[in-house]
Amino acid sequence: MSRTCLSIILAAGEGSRMKSSVTKVLHPIGGRPLVAHVAATAAAAGAQASALVVGRDAEAVAAAVAGAGHAASVHLQSERLGTAHAVLAAREAIGAGYDDLLILYGDTPLIRPETLLAARAVLAEGAAICVIGFRPADPTGYGRLIEEGGTLKAIREEKDASAEEKAIGFCNGGVMAIDGRRALDLIGRIGNANAKGEYYLTDIVEIACADGLSVRAIEAAEKEVLGVDDRVKLARAEAVWQADRRMEAMRAGATLIAPDTVTFAYDTVLGRDVLVEPNVFFGPGVTVGEGAVIHAFSHLEGAEVGPGASIGPFARLRPGTRLADGAKVGNFCEVKNAVVGEGAKINHLSYIGDASVGARTNVGAGTITCNYDGFLKHRTEIGADAFIGSDTALVAPIRVGDGAYVGSGSTLTEDVPADALAIARARQVNKPERARSIRERGKAAKAQRRAAGE
Repeated sequence: MSRTCLSIILAAGEGSRMKSSVTKVLHPIGGRPLVAHVAATAAAAGAQASALVVGRDAEAVAAAVAGAGHAASVHLQSERLGTAHAVLAAREAIGAGYDDLLILYGDTPLIRPETLLAARAVLAEGAAICVIGFRPADPTGYGRLIEEGGTLKAIREEKDASAEEKAIGFCNGGVMAIDGRRALDLIGRIGNANAKGEYYLTDIVEIACADGLSVRAIEAAEKEVLGVDDRVKLARAEAVWQADRRMEAMRAGATLIAPDTVTFAYDTVLGRDVLVEPNVFFGPGVTVGEGAVIHAFSHLEGAEVGPGASIGPFARLRPGTRLADGAKVGNFCEVKNAVVGEGAKINHLSYIGDASVGARTNVGAGTITCNYDGFLKHRTEIGADAFIGSDTALVAPIRVGDGAYVGSGSTLTEDVPADALAIARARQVNKPERARSIRERGKAAKAQRRAAGE
C-alpha cells in the first residue's frame, strides 16, 4: 500500500488494576511488552511511524516501542479526559500530513496486521473513518455499532442504547482508522457534553456522518480486540497468543507433541522437522535449526540451536549459547555463552559457561567450567576431538588442545597440549582392613549415644 500511515498508540493507562508498580502496557506476553506488540503490528500494517501517548513512565514505554524496531514520538497526556483528548495529545504528529491514521491501544496486543490493512483499504476506497468491530458471545457492556445500509451511523454506549439497539451483536472494538487529512478537524470538534465531562473518540462517527462523509465498520475476531486491564486478562491474552504461535509453528513444519505445554517467545524461530517434546520453554532470542530435537522440560533463552542438534531432557541453554550441527546437550546440563562444535556431546549433569567446545569432543558427566573468580568471568577453550573425563573441573582461563584426553576426577588449572593426557588428582592409596575398623568405631560411637539417650 503506497499511502502513508501514522499509528497513534494510546498507552496512558495506569497499573492500578494490575496491582503492580509497573505501567500496564509494559507487562509482557510472549516475553515482549504489550505496547511493543502493538507497535510491531502497526509497522507490519505499513505505519511508517508511531505517536505514543503516555501518562507516566514515558521513557520506559518509549524504550519498549523502540525495542520493537519502530520509530515513535512521545506525547504526554497530563490529564485523562477521554480517548479523543488522548489522541489530540499527539496533535503535532497528526498534523504532519499522513494519509492514514490508525488509533491503537497499548493494552490491546492481539490485533493483527491483516485487520489493520483491511481498515486502511477502506480508507483508500474513500471512507473517512473505518471502525473495527467484533461480535462477542455476550455483547453486554460493549458499545454497539449502529449501521444503516452498510454505513456506520453511530457508536452507542450500552447505557444510552435503546432496547432495539441493545439487541445488536456487532460491538465496538475501539480500534479505528481515520483519514489523516480530516483527522484534526473531526477530532477537534468532539465535545464533552456527557456525565463524565470527557471527550469520547466514538463521537467522531456521528460528526463525520453529519458532514456527509463515508463511515464504515469491518469485523475482526473477538480475540483481536481483547484489552488487558488486570492480571486475569493478561493471562487470557497470553493463552490466546501462545495458542496462535503454536498453530503457526506446526503449520510451518515443526512437531509439538503436546502443544499446550510448550511456551514460545515473540521471536522464537523453529525450522522444519523440529521436534519439541512436552513442557519446553522458549525465552526470547531462540532459533532452532531443521531436524533438531528439544526434549521434555528444557528451557532455552538467547540460544542458537543448529540443525540436527539434540537438547535435554531437563536441559537449560542460556544467552550466548550456539550449538553447531548435530551437537548434543543432554539431561540436567546447563550451557551459557558458549559455542559447542559440530557433533560435540555434553551428555550429563554438566555446566559449560563462557567456553568453546570443539567438534566431536565428548564432555563427561559432572564436568564444569569454573568461569567466575568472584570478580571476572574467564573463558575455557576445548579443542576438537578431545575427551573430558567425568567429574572434571576446568579452572578458567584454560585451554585444552585438539585430541587431548583428561582423566576423570581432574581439576585442571593449566593448559593441556594437543593429544596430551592430563591427570590432576591425588594418587590413590588403599589401606587394607581400614574400612572394617572405621565401621566398628562408628557403630560403637552410635551405640554409646543411644545408651546415653542422645
